[in-house]
Amino acid sequence: MAFLRAVWRFVMGVKDVLVLCFLLLFFIGLYGALSFTGGERPVKSHSGALVLDLDGVVVEQPDEVDPAELLFSSEAPTRQYRLRDIVQALEAAANDNDVKAIVLDLDGFMGGGQVALSRIGEALDRVRAVKKPVIAYATIYEGDSYQLAAHASEIWVNPLGGVLLAGPGGSSLYYKGLIDKLGINTHIYRVGTYKSAVEPFMRSDQSPEARDARQALADILWQNWQDEVKKARPQVALASYTQNPVAVAEAANGDMSTAAQAAKLVDKVGNRTAFESRIAEISGEAKDSGGPDFASIPFDDYVRKTEHKADGAIGVLTVAGEIVDGDGGSGMAGGDRIADQLRQALDEKDLKALVVRVDSPGGSVTASEQIREAILTAKTKGLPVVTSMGNVAASGGYWISTASDRILAEPSTITGSIGVFGIIPSFEGMLDKIGVNADGVKTTPLSGEPDLAGGLSDDFNRIMQLGVEDTYRRFLNYVGKARNMPPEKVDEIAQGRVWAGGTARQLGLVDQFGGIEDAIAEAAKLAKLDPAKAKPYYIEPKPDPFTQFLTELMTPKSARVRGKDILARHAARQQAQLKQIMADMQMLASSGSVQAYCLECRAHVPTSANISRTDGDTGIATWLTAILERK
Repeated sequence: MAFLRAVWRFVMGVKDVLVLCFLLLFFIGLYGALSFTGGERPVKSHSGALVLDLDGVVVEQPDEVDPAELLFSSEAPTRQYRLRDIVQALEAAANDNDVKAIVLDLDGFMGGGQVALSRIGEALDRVRAVKKPVIAYATIYEGDSYQLAAHASEIWVNPLGGVLLAGPGGSSLYYKGLIDKLGINTHIYRVGTYKSAVEPFMRSDQSPEARDARQALADILWQNWQDEVKKARPQVALASYTQNPVAVAEAANGDMSTAAQAAKLVDKVGNRTAFESRIAEISGEAKDSGGPDFASIPFDDYVRKTEHKADGAIGVLTVAGEIVDGDGGSGMAGGDRIADQLRQALDEKDLKALVVRVDSPGGSVTASEQIREAILTAKTKGLPVVTSMGNVAASGGYWISTASDRILAEPSTITGSIGVFGIIPSFEGMLDKIGVNADGVKTTPLSGEPDLAGGLSDDFNRIMQLGVEDTYRRFLNYVGKARNMPPEKVDEIAQGRVWAGGTARQLGLVDQFGGIEDAIAEAAKLAKLDPAKAKPYYIEPKPDPFTQFLTELMTPKSARVRGKDILARHAARQQAQLKQIMADMQMLASSGSVQAYCLECRAHVPTSANISRTDGDTGIATWLTAILERK
């Protein structure tokens, strides 16, 4: 029997290898065909409703996906929609007679950041201004999805759903108790009273300073969100609905869809069949089977149809996600990669100005400095530089902004966090618990340092703290020079404190309000070009047709949209929190450099990297997980 089982396993192994080889050959052939044709697919031209089926997140710049990960991953990737693609499609649709309406299908929407969604809201308002219907549908509306839906002329909700508006805020995880139990000694070097990025590793709760700063920021963001919603839908009873949700639920006997309609948050309660019938009244019946029951225009097709050739003289460099050394993984802003892209564009293109679009909570100081130096290269060539801040431009995100002539942000942009830190863990306490000790010899005070097994010496700790303080002074000097402030004045508004864009403008950290289009126009003025005629040139890698095909193939709708009700969404949050624990443990183990990073800001940068870090060494995180499972 043993022999037969071995033969059977061998046969099945050969079968699996042959299947894998066949798949690889198939995809290689497909890649060749797509490359030969330029990856272009014909775009059907017909009338109907433009469908924004936002099953995923809105981002400044989609992640560069590894085709091998797509092929061999057990999970479908989260769909990412580029902000400028959505805005471009909506602005084209406003003047396109073939587009009869806009459909916002938000059942699988996972967020996009307050600033980005405000920009989409402005584009939706332009569509409504030309008397075209904008109709939204979801089972559950939350903060991000309702911010978009508020700009619709008609909002539908499923009878089994409702509107849940929690507002900014919530709990963060603090690991001091766990670290003590494991016997890990965290050596923390930081500057900034409000630099709370390290607090999860040194406290069991947030400090009073961090609490005050986070509360002030949350209050401003919440007020800005409410102002936008009230302006878009003046009739909503927003205050009573959000401030006394239990009374609202009790009055409706738990029927939250009816409660939302009573508060005028939604206009219609109905299932998807009724919703699609309503769209068909506007756009006509579906001409093809397999799609919605109304004449529709797929979003991806429409983006390709209306895409403008970005070959202008205003370079636009995007820095999105955590700033890391090297090329960076998916969802990361790699210092080497971004600096190389900019220098190559400066060599190959006749650019007249540069706009740096920042949507980052910061990260490595060395990578941030590498990007800043590359931007300074553009200035040495005579190019004016304007920074356009997105959802977040904090810590390292502000570090690179100091190379600019002008900085534009939005009132809800999260910026500042001017402070630095470093963390090195040592494991002498953990090893002592299992009877392992460290001993050795030295030839200098720094021999063997950092000694992760025996503990770090006072000399080493002092040198590290002095280095962090020097980096902070450098940061203050960069900001002071850029903003025409003495470093002492910058220090008063720095100290790691996070500011909303409106406050940052009052403090002098930002010059004016405006989005990416305003930044391009401002850069054109500085370059003495006509802002009305100025066109962008996006400094980014060209999308690979093979990877694009695989992404669409491996991201079926059934995989993207899981549970739609409130319990399913809470389950998804629970999974995300577990992944966040692993990411925080990895940060403790592998930060590896002085960081200009805003921990509380990362939730406002909607990339897959914020859910689960996949780059770097995860060995310590896996090891800690195994320890916890045995306890």
